[in-house]
Amino acid sequence: MCKPTATPMTDEQAKAMLQARLAELVSEDQMSSEGREPVTLQQDSVGRLSRMDAIQQQAMALATEKRRGAERMRVIAALQRIEEGEWGFCLTCGEEVAAARLRNDPSAVQCISCASGGSGNAG
Repeated sequence: MCKPTATPMTDEQAKAMLQARLAELVSEDQMSSEGREPVTLQQDSVGRLSRMDAIQQQAMALATEKRRGAERMRVIAALQRIEEGEWGFCLTCGEEVAAARLRNDPSAVQCISCASGGSGNAG
């Protein structure tokens, strides 16, 4: 039994998805800015465990911001590849990235073979 193949996404559809995700990332950054602020030490009103909890929450917020920043860079790079006519091709082997993979993540830069550590078709 053959698996149905995904319909290829057009550049315009991918661009719209990527721009929407970029807007979401910017919005998430704005909403979480409070969690990244320095933790103030108010010895008289906050106990040691509360301060430790606040510091841990700040560290998690900073790590989340770093992940969003990395994703934002991938989205921007994908938008640039669309403009250059290079979107949808593996950066490692040059083959087309599967349509289903691009539908799931339009910022994907590798085919599944190269992403999983295979040699792809380069060689």
